[in-house]
Amino acid sequence: MPELPEVETVRRSLARRIVGRAVTGCIVRETRFRTPIDRAALQVALRDRRVVGVERRSKYLLIALAGEDVLVLHLGMSGRLDLVRRGTSLLPHTHVQLELDGGDELRFSDPRRFGMLFVTSRASLPAHPRFADLGIEPFDRGFTADYLLGCARTSRRPVKNFLMDARVVVGVGNIYASEALHRARVRPSTSVRRLSPQRMRSVHAAVRAVLAAAVRAGGTTLQDFRDTDGHAGRFRVRLRVYDRDGEACRRCGRTIRRIVQAGRSTFYCPGCQH
Repeated sequence: MPELPEVETVRRSLARRIVGRAVTGCIVRETRFRTPIDRAALQVALRDRRVVGVERRSKYLLIALAGEDVLVLHLGMSGRLDLVRRGTSLLPHTHVQLELDGGDELRFSDPRRFGMLFVTSRASLPAHPRFADLGIEPFDRGFTADYLLGCARTSRRPVKNFLMDARVVVGVGNIYASEALHRARVRPSTSVRRLSPQRMRSVHAAVRAVLAAAVRAGGTTLQDFRDTDGHAGRFRVRLRVYDRDGEACRRCGRTIRRIVQAGRSTFYCPGCQH
């Protein structure tokens, strides 16, 4: 599933190419998603609307339209956005086409259909069921080690599960939680309540550093991820533990292990994470 760096990469790619342009039409080929698409409402809401900004909240893309409306888009597990010339052959599983002035189309394809697409007002976003319980953004000023320590006081969870809780901090998915904890030298199964202030400062700094590096690299492509220009993410070559079980740790040489936490694969080094 695309995580924060991948969604931020798509946001930046989109912002360069669609802000200031008008949506002249909307073709919805498939409505059966995790949350069904309202074809008629989407087509009416988008017709002849100018794009005034592209933002991100957690793993959601927010395409701001002239007026008060926002097109909310989530890539789900396999979603992809492509900006192409109108008339270009459709990729398999292309479900929505936004026709733009100038002869381009923004196309949303999603083989597994776990993505999401709907229009709402900007004023209603904070209370919307998809946004109301989201935690702080990892690059916000309020995201500090003290903030994490405060959240940890009432939690007995392993630190990796804690970091992946979107009610605590958004966008730290499976890949980047594993990578951040390796950077911080903290074992993923450690109870978050047992972390000292010093170790929590290391975790906080590592989360920010790993996410920032991944954004600079255009995200991580393990299988399908591409930005709207068709480019794969380059952070995969910098992964230190994720998907490297059985290989040697690049820091201490011990063999990287894989365990399962909350149904998700976790990768760590037993030598330098404790």
